[in-house]
Amino acid sequence: MYTQQIERIQSKLHQLREADSEFSLFGSQTHKYQMAPVWSTEEVARFEEAWKIKLPEEYKAFLLHVGSGGAGPYYGLVRPDDGVYIDLDYPSELNNVSGEFPYTEAWNFERSWDEDSLGEEDWAEQERFYFSTDKSAGLLAISNFGCGITINLVVNGQSYGEIWVDDRSNDNGIYPDHYFENEKRLTFLDWYETWLDRSMEELEEEEM
Repeated sequence: MYTQQIERIQSKLHQLREADSEFSLFGSQTHKYQMAPVWSTEEVARFEEAWKIKLPEEYKAFLLHVGSGGAGPYYGLVRPDDGVYIDLDYPSELNNVSGEFPYTEAWNFERSWDEDSLGEEDWAEQERFYFSTDKSAGLLAISNFGCGITINLVVNGQSYGEIWVDDRSNDNGIYPDHYFENEKRLTFLDWYETWLDRSMEELEEEEM
């Protein structure tokens, strides 16, 4: 399953690595188109057991045959063991990965910025509500966009297998990933291959 797409991705990644040897594309100087070692089926099983989740099959295929992190959109793919943290830049607090992701449509909460209308306790409660792990339950971070934004794979819930963005750090809420101007919801392999295609197009435009 997914054999043809995996082989296509491997070929396109090799082409992109050769084409962008000077690392001119955004994020490439971080990952340099290198991949972390693939996982074994035993490593995948241990991760799933530890977090009480079942990873989407196409993501597992990627882990088993392409790599467990490295080259990818934005600042690259993070390893699953790192994707369990809420903040990829300051990995200290764990996300509720095994919980159920509560959304099927974009979510945000209009926070009050009027300090005069909110007391200190109300302000703190608003912060706790907005950044609660209940909102990001069932998300496994797969890429660091920067500026506190994470790109995530839904590993539990009705949106299982889809790519979602957690942009609460910039008060933009949580929403399906449409950064590639895609109209439909993306699952992992389509999301990754779209990045490869867009990256090659960007390089070709630079040469014109």
